[in-house]
Order: sequence, then C-alpha cells, then structure tokens
Amino acid sequence: MPTWQQFMAPVLRVLLDGRPIRRRELYELVADAVRISEEQRAELLSSGQVKFENRIGWATSYLNRVGALDRPQRATYQITDQGRGLLARHPDGIEERHLGELTPGGVLEWRQPRRAATPEVDVDLAPVETELDPVEQVSEGIARIQADVAADLLARLHAQAPTFFEKVVVDLLVAMGYGGAGGRETVTQASNDGGIDGVIDQDALGLNRVYVQAKRYALDSSVGRPEVQAFVGALSGRADGGVFITTARFSSGAQEYARTAHSRIILIDGARLASLMIRYGVGVQVKQTLHIVEVDEDFFE
Repeated sequence: MPTWQQFMAPVLRVLLDGRPIRRRELYELVADAVRISEEQRAELLSSGQVKFENRIGWATSYLNRVGALDRPQRATYQITDQGRGLLARHPDGIEERHLGELTPGGVLEWRQPRRAATPEVDVDLAPVETELDPVEQVSEGIARIQADVAADLLARLHAQAPTFFEKVVVDLLVAMGYGGAGGRETVTQASNDGGIDGVIDQDALGLNRVYVQAKRYALDSSVGRPEVQAFVGALSGRADGGVFITTARFSSGAQEYARTAHSRIILIDGARLASLMIRYGVGVQVKQTLHIVEVDEDFFE
C-alpha cells in the first residue's frame, strides 16, 4: 500500500480537472487510481480507522495546509494552481520535503525546530522519513509499548506463587464482566480444588457458574491435550463448560480437543491473557492518556 506521502501525487492527479470532489468519492477514486486491492481496502488501524483512507486523509491535510488543495465546502476538495504546479514539478511523486516549495522560505510552518544533543546548538532537521502517517506512528508506538508490557506481565505472573496467579485470573474474569450483579467469585483451596482453581457465580444464587482452571506454566512450555481432558473431567457433573487459562501456550492437540469436547471449553494462552489484562486494567495502570483531535467540520458550517 502507498505511504501517506505517496498518496499526494495521486490525489492531485484525480483532482486535475478542477472539479470539486467530496471526500468519500475522493478516497475511492484515488484507491482505484493506485490499484489498491480489496484486501488492502479492508485493512484497519488499531483505532478502527480504514488504513488507506487514513493515509489519504493525511495526504489531503498536508496538501491543503500548503495551499495545493482548497476546501470550497465541507468535506470537499479542489486542486489549486499551486497544486498543479507542484504536480508538474514532481510528476513521479511528491514527498513531504517538496511541500516546502509552497511555503515562505521553504519551511513547513507546522514543523518546529528540534534541538541537537548539545543545548548550544539549535538546528532544523529534515522531516522524518517514514511511510507511516502521524496517527499510524502513534498506533505503532502504543502497540510496541503494550507488547513490552505484555511480556513483563507474563514474566511477573510466572515468578509469583500459583495461588497469586489463580487470584489474578479470577480478578480478570470479574473485570471482564463475569460475576454479574449480585454474583461473587471464589478462589478454591489449593489442597482440595478437585481440578478447579476458581468459581464465579453469575447470579446471587449461584445458579449459573463459570469454572476456571489457571496454570502458571513456563512461558515457553505447551499445555497438552491430557491437561485439558483432566479439566473437562473435573467439570463433569458440575457444569457444561469452563475457562482454562495459562501463561504458556496450548498445543494443537489441546486446541482440537477443546473444539470437539462435549463441554464448552475456552482456552486462553499467555499472549491472550496479557492482552486481556491490559485491555481490562488488571495488573496495569494508565500512565498517560493521549487525545488525537481533528477539526469539527459541523462547527464551521
């Protein structure tokens, strides 16, 4: 898929006839022009935005900022004489550095000077060369942070006592909404759990229960079919299903057995466990909240 910079020239080409084009139509025309596949059109960012539309959006935003595009009305774009000139000078592709040609002194006004390592020296650095638009850079950074936190969570869980891990698992399920109004959760006694590590009542009377098995295995180990079978056996006569959670991973045999067992068994491996803990705020805390804003088109109508 083209980068947000590589979308700038196609955007201008689509608008070359001077006709104002609505944003939604522009997305499709540009996508057709660069032959974006159906699979690429379905790609989403972690925020849920369509990736190619987001990149085209940033391309139009930058082009509008330097006067290459005009917005004659809400969510509508039209090429300007400056835009035609920019495309004529760079028919093979427009990069962010080329936009300086349309600004006083050749400097992009929204680019702030960045300081070198020594405070005595203040220099303007060239724009960062990246295929990701600003929102994608934020999303990628958050994904990297969460991957590091996930690895740290699993390492810490494995270092704790088994009873601590069992409590964490039950806390997570409650945070996910299991337990309901008036329900309650219980971590079973280690010496007499009968293969059940936790029980969550979905209602005040305990008529609907979630049974849990939590196994704190080595992170590089694999939970096999026999362990899952034993859990199903422990559920016999108690419930029609349960949740098996581990810090490790499940073998293909264990996954296949869970799919075909007469009891409904949900398997949650270490990777998914860490992801759920982050999502539902168990064992983590919010360090910083970022707000990404855009212009409210309705405000200016």
